[in-house]
Amino acid sequence: MTRLYVFTPILLLFLAAFAWFSLRPAGDPPKVGDPAPGFNLVSNEGTEVELSAYRGQWVVLYFYPKDFTSGCTIQARNFQRDLAKYEELGAVVLGVSKDDAKTHAEFCEKEGLAFKLLADTDGAVSEAYGSLMAVGLSARNTFLINPEGRIAKVYLGVKPNPHSEEVLADIAALKG
Repeated sequence: MTRLYVFTPILLLFLAAFAWFSLRPAGDPPKVGDPAPGFNLVSNEGTEVELSAYRGQWVVLYFYPKDFTSGCTIQARNFQRDLAKYEELGAVVLGVSKDDAKTHAEFCEKEGLAFKLLADTDGAVSEAYGSLMAVGLSARNTFLINPEGRIAKVYLGVKPNPHSEEVLADIAALKG
């Protein structure tokens, strides 16, 4: 019985350390004012999407762990709910995860999403944005990119529910 009391705190400490190292994003995200790292990824529509094609527009580039999971579904539904408001502000919404384009297409169809989801299957773009977790999934981070292609706002470890409204308010404020 005494051994159990001795090893339980050690085991709990080990599990906590493992979880922290496994779930934290690797690498540093770009900072406000930095040029947004470029990319060319395949979308849920099967077409290639290049970040530079959106020069002159605001881009909401959001990273999320996995299609069809509860938090990711809530976040996507909220962006979809507010899509007309983003368009009014001259902004596009692009979602990025390590899921493939086929899975993204199924997710978009099921949830009625009208914005693009991009397949970062090798995790290179997630890594470039400091949004690749050690467990191999994209972290829930968002980068607001201004029309000149620079990072205007960084959101790390976002909560799915209030996030879309927060981004909308920040775009409106940054536009003046």
